[in-house]
Amino acid sequence: MGTTTFSGPVKAGTIREGTGINTGFTLMAQSAVIDIIGATNTAAVGIIPANSQIVDVILNVTTVANDSGTATVQVGYSGDTDEYLPATNVKALGTTRGTIGTDGTDIGTSDQTVNAIYTAANADGTTGAATVTVLYMQNNNLS
Repeated sequence: MGTTTFSGPVKAGTIREGTGINTGFTLMAQSAVIDIIGATNTAAVGIIPANSQIVDVILNVTTVANDSGTATVQVGYSGDTDEYLPATNVKALGTTRGTIGTDGTDIGTSDQTVNAIYTAANADGTTGAATVTVLYMQNNNLS
């Protein structure tokens, strides 16, 4: 199936003006499979457009990391590397929802690259698979 790309934001609803407005912003998502094998690394999950509101960040571990020491993933951006998800164990299967700080809900006037940082204590793991998803509303400027 093909995809369509267009400039947003996308709003939906039947009444867009006057009293009883019922339009709302469409929830968008960007996801990336991140490397949780071997040495510590950083992966870009996506670039979130300026003035967007980040609603949630989800880490889904589908194959556990088998580093002989601790193995964690945190999600944030260059100014705050764990803004959206603090260091979370990836040696167990499961889904973890983000803990977005107040300042993380409105990313500001510049696009923001969201990064996932995998930290391996011993860098000797040979298995591991995880996906990080960022949910956001484009141009839902809260400031």
